[in-house]
Amino acid sequence: MNTIISGRVRKLVSATLIQPWIWPIITAPKVQLSTLSTEPVIASKKPFKVELVCGKRHSWCTCGHSKKQPFCDGTHKTKTQGLMPQCFIPEKDSKTWLCGCKYTANPPYWDSTHKQEFIQSALLSENTDS
Repeated sequence: MNTIISGRVRKLVSATLIQPWIWPIITAPKVQLSTLSTEPVIASKKPFKVELVCGKRHSWCTCGHSKKQPFCDGTHKTKTQGLMPQCFIPEKDSKTWLCGCKYTANPPYWDSTHKQEFIQSALLSENTDS
């Protein structure tokens, strides 16, 4: 096909531009964005007195969202990212205190961390009994 433009003859050429091959092909990593919290919520500003059974597996809630405090009810699967229950098996039957604020340095046991100002001034989650 010929076209005359300003007295000159131009040929229209159909062409497909091909991107030069780049090796290796670099792709961006897939990123998962999440609005789930990675920090526990304070379930209680006091420890929970519980009876532990020797040889029985107990799962202490680490996220603070469980409705069966201080034990896990699986709520962490939908409410938090990366927080799993602390599983333990007592060596003897006992009555003991388990942490309710979820910030103990000796999980799952109470260590008076709940007396700190940041815990005492915090709002409690609506989902748990305190």
